[in-house]
Amino acid sequence: MPATQNLVSFHDGRSAPQLGLGAWQVEDGIASSVVKTAIDLGYRSIDTAAIYGNEAGVGRGIAESGVKREDLFVATKLWNDRHGHDSTKAAFAESLDKLGLEYVDLYLIHWPVPKVDRFIDAWESMIQLRDEGLAKSIGVCNFNVSHLEKLLDETGVLPVVNQIELHPHFQQAELRAFHAQQDIITEAWSPLGRGRLWDDATLNSIAHKHQRTVAQVIIRWHTQMGNMVIPKSVSPDRMQENLQVFDFTLTDDDISAIAALDRPDGRYGPDPELFHLPKAL
Repeated sequence: MPATQNLVSFHDGRSAPQLGLGAWQVEDGIASSVVKTAIDLGYRSIDTAAIYGNEAGVGRGIAESGVKREDLFVATKLWNDRHGHDSTKAAFAESLDKLGLEYVDLYLIHWPVPKVDRFIDAWESMIQLRDEGLAKSIGVCNFNVSHLEKLLDETGVLPVVNQIELHPHFQQAELRAFHAQQDIITEAWSPLGRGRLWDDATLNSIAHKHQRTVAQVIIRWHTQMGNMVIPKSVSPDRMQENLQVFDFTLTDDDISAIAALDRPDGRYGPDPELFHLPKAL
């Protein structure tokens, strides 16, 4: 089955490609060509964010691809300094304008910023954007269980997706279990561990057994767990390689061996409880 047709189902009745292209650290000046190339290769899901500074380039790439809008899945994110009822709607309008789109398929709160504690205000506005059809689905990033429970307690609406740091060195089993209980899709950012896994003996052994690359093994691990995954690349060859993961299957022994790679100190990005406003992810 082509990667573009391997779908996950949301609890709001919509669906999304399981494998997409992440646009973090893709400069706006090259974003259009990167996105167009990805779509030409078969990607149908593109993930960007206001803070990435490349929504305009991503939008140009989408426009230049020639693929029907309804055949693409586009996600962007609300940055930390725009939480609030009016500011969330204004930020969304700015993102939509830069993307040159009439709607996005998924709008996400980028970080909870619990020290400020205005993510409920942002979420209430996002519910309205969803109800108006401007954001077809709504979700969050980097929310811990306590943040998700607060959303449910105060609004009765849970996100369809929680996009979190997730890779073999940082597997977040407790959070993923909560997602499963609440029918929230887990989506992995930094799914390849920021290049720190290439020399891992276990992953290299599994890759050798399947005649695949370490990156393909990790992406396949994500997809077999049911995660959405958005590896970032600007290389056409690497983008193509990342797509070619649905024609082999990791064994139970492979999965168990990868599970053993989890580390207490495996987080490479910011801690959601502490991360505030500085420009970062």
